[in-house]
Amino acid sequence: MYSLTVRDHIMIAHSFNGDIFGPAQKTYGATYIVDVCFERKTLDHDDLIVDIGLASEQLKTLLAEFNMKNLDDVEAFKGRNTTTEFMAKVVFERLAAAIRTGQLGASGKGVERVKVTLAESHIAWASYHGDI
Repeated sequence: MYSLTVRDHIMIAHSFNGDIFGPAQKTYGATYIVDVCFERKTLDHDDLIVDIGLASEQLKTLLAEFNMKNLDDVEAFKGRNTTTEFMAKVVFERLAAAIRTGQLGASGKGVERVKVTLAESHIAWASYHGDI
């Protein structure tokens, strides 16, 4: 299996509901390093997994919706804890939709799996991965 990873980041604010979250129940800021790994069994006719420029551009566009925002104010997230795990799946779902609609170009249509990892620090991160 071939893989290609692109990276970006977002800076967000949010808070959590539930005693399990302790002091994170108060609003605080976080910076996530976002890695997206695209996988496929064979390379395309240009020997690519996916166009790295399109992949990077699509990731940046997708993340712009959340960058410098308080996730508590995002209507689609009302009533949810925007944990690192939750946000990894949100990014995955949006990238998967972009792949399916051809926004990552011809080579993107051959991507079979995607793994999205959000690192909230150098010692803690979460991922979501799945088939396209």
